[in-house]
Amino acid sequence: MSIPTNLPRNVVVTDPPRADAEQVDALAEYGVATVHEAMGRTGYLGPGLRPVHLGSRIAGTAVTVLSWPGDNLMIHVAVEQCRPGDVLVVTTTSPSTDGMFGDLFATALQHRGVRGLVINAGVRDVADLHAMGFPVWSAAVSAQGTVKATPGSVNVPVTIGGQTVRPGDVVVADDDGVLVVPRLDAAAAVVAARARTDKEDATRAAFREGQLGLDRYGLREQVKALGIEYLSADEYARLSGDS
Repeated sequence: MSIPTNLPRNVVVTDPPRADAEQVDALAEYGVATVHEAMGRTGYLGPGLRPVHLGSRIAGTAVTVLSWPGDNLMIHVAVEQCRPGDVLVVTTTSPSTDGMFGDLFATALQHRGVRGLVINAGVRDVADLHAMGFPVWSAAVSAQGTVKATPGSVNVPVTIGGQTVRPGDVVVADDDGVLVVPRLDAAAAVVAARARTDKEDATRAAFREGQLGLDRYGLREQVKALGIEYLSADEYARLSGDS
């Protein structure tokens, strides 16, 4: 799809439609890995985004920011556009590891009910963020400061890890990483995640009773077809010359 040529280069889009709040909260309960699998292994923003402290699991509606590297002006602009239940999603026009976000930003976002930050760049004040209980997923941690000088955009589609995040999409984040669920797919994702959870619960119960994955997943024939052989220790020692 081509990008319309009549759009402003630097723009703040106000009040974009957001995913249903109940669906967002349901996806938070299921978590990144379950929703990712339920959606056919789509939407994962890649291994480059990691939590700055472990133990948080959130989901929220995306407010997106496209910034110049080393410049956090547009994050200041974006704060005004945030509502309770949002997650701020920031990326830059080219790779950057500068510390674009810290505890002062987090204080402002907490006041507005924002659930967390996902940033494809650097953050700082990590100890303070942890003490505040403000969840952050970032590509880097860096004390390097930034300027406030270059225009960018808020609430436009952005790309992170090969995935497009649109304003109002559902962003799910936990210790396993970050996932985006398109706004219009949220209801279907909840149904699929619930079904996967039920299936996993049944499998977990079977494993607790001693069933093997080889049998539950019907893998014995596949192992045989792949030519994997079972040898006794004595046979292996004889064939390897260690007997």
